[in-house]
Amino acid sequence: MQLFTTAEAAHYLRLKERKIYEMVAEGTVPCTKVTGRWLFPKTELDHWLASSVTRPAGLMRPEPAPIVGGSHDPLLEWALRESGCGLATLAVGSEAGLARFSAGETIAAAMHLHALEDASADANVAAMTGRSDMQDAVMIEFCRREQGFLLAPGNPLKLGSIDDVIAKRARIAMRPKGAGAQLLLLTLLHRAKASLDKLAGAGPVCPTGPDIAQAIRAGRADTGIATRAVANSAGLDFVSIVWEPFDLVMRQHDYFRPALQKLLTFLRSDELAARAQEMGGYDLRDAGGVRFIV
Repeated sequence: MQLFTTAEAAHYLRLKERKIYEMVAEGTVPCTKVTGRWLFPKTELDHWLASSVTRPAGLMRPEPAPIVGGSHDPLLEWALRESGCGLATLAVGSEAGLARFSAGETIAAAMHLHALEDASADANVAAMTGRSDMQDAVMIEFCRREQGFLLAPGNPLKLGSIDDVIAKRARIAMRPKGAGAQLLLLTLLHRAKASLDKLAGAGPVCPTGPDIAQAIRAGRADTGIATRAVANSAGLDFVSIVWEPFDLVMRQHDYFRPALQKLLTFLRSDELAARAQEMGGYDLRDAGGVRFIV
């Protein structure tokens, strides 16, 4: 994630630093405070700018890139390739993917969000509700999938919960801020009345689930959160945490484009069902169904 200082944000937005500080005080610009310094995530600034653009009546948004951005998933990656839809994938995490989609940079976003205070809440639907930049969006179910702790073969530390991870000071590989797996980790910590500083983090941050698996196989980490499919493919042990919805968000008018229609048709294919069973940890019973529409 690219972070701007106040001076860099002012230069990027073509404003004076004094104005940036005023906007921070008013809460009108996206920012975060780290060790006493204000920092500005570039992706959040881009999303903020794009969502506030005023367009003349009748002016269409620019054509989005033929990319499904957001969360990484090995079955989705396989489906994009084998369906022949011609769409690429860009693994940047659920929240960043939704921001890029909202800004018109991608044709669709893949996401699995988690609510901090309610693990049973449908955070994907909640993220779509009440947003002015999602008024013409539709959310399609890709699957439900099993998320859990990845562990070295034999689970040498006998980890079975977040409490075990904390108590045994297990080195846990982290995902980027805003990634669905990282949001799930924060939810587990909230439930355990603990915070990130109670964990023994294993650096560097892992962009995807397979990177978590590699960190464990290389001995740099003892555990991390990813899907059962990732654990199976890497030959790792797995302790289940939750079955979660994994969804695709797209504009209603883009839904009918040939590329997305080809992908959505493939979601109901025997080929995908067979691949999902082989990989493990997927439920495709409602794949391709509409979960939310404005």
